Amino acid sequence: MSLTPNFYADRVCLNVLAGSHDNAVDIYQAAEGHVLVGMLSKSYPDVPSAVEDMKKCAEKINNALSIGLGAGDPKQSNMVTELAGILQPQHVNQVFTGVGPSRNALGQNDTVVNGLISPTGTVGMVKISTGPKSSTMADAIVPVDTAIAMLQDMGCSSVKYFPMNGLACRDEYEEVAKACARNNFWLEPTGGIDLTNFEEILKIALDAGVEKVIPHIYSSIIDSSTGNTRPEDVKTLLEMTKQLLSC
Repeated sequence: MSLTPNFYADRVCLNVLAGSHDNAVDIYQAAEGHVLVGMLSKSYPDVPSAVEDMKKCAEKINNALSIGLGAGDPKQSNMVTELAGILQPQHVNQVFTGVGPSRNALGQNDTVVNGLISPTGTVGMVKISTGPKSSTMADAIVPVDTAIAMLQDMGCSSVKYFPMNGLACRDEYEEVAKACARNNFWLEPTGGIDLTNFEEILKIALDAGVEKVIPHIYSSIIDSSTGNTRPEDVKTLLEMTKQLLSC
């Protein structure tokens, strides 16, 4: 398996969920490799079962594996760290306080590790208390540039901005994108992204000058009857991305 992310050359890489190993392969092919395939730690009863299943899947998609929490669940932070250290995936989703432990467990800087920060209702300010204990306390709200600097101190690769609820917090998102650009940091917009707003959300990040964008598109492109992400929707997202990048 390839450890070095094969999407480093991409300015945009999709992040979508796989409902099965076959679905993961279909997604990877539909995106022409420009994708990270999410598998949620929350879907497994324990670490051994997750390791066994995720490893088999990763081998089929050139290790384009993204280990997820599951709706940003802080209770999954420790499990994600343990899985990251064992599996050495290309991408890890973490809460703000889980970044350092995950980077330490990985023992290398190639894997992309994001850190979850959330909207606050105030442009330029973000919530960083997204960890197992901190999420149960009063909100810790700091300037977005400070949050990014703290993430960088911990060995983080990118901001996971969640939950966005699509374009509900557009002004806040625009400032986060600008902050990522001026701090040479990657951005992962997440929450409520679908085929109708994807293009605008991606364009905001690109126009701001963000070096690399990893949009997460989850439930809106999942077939509820099968639990699988629709490959045809992934193809549509890829074509939208290509058109934006060619402008």
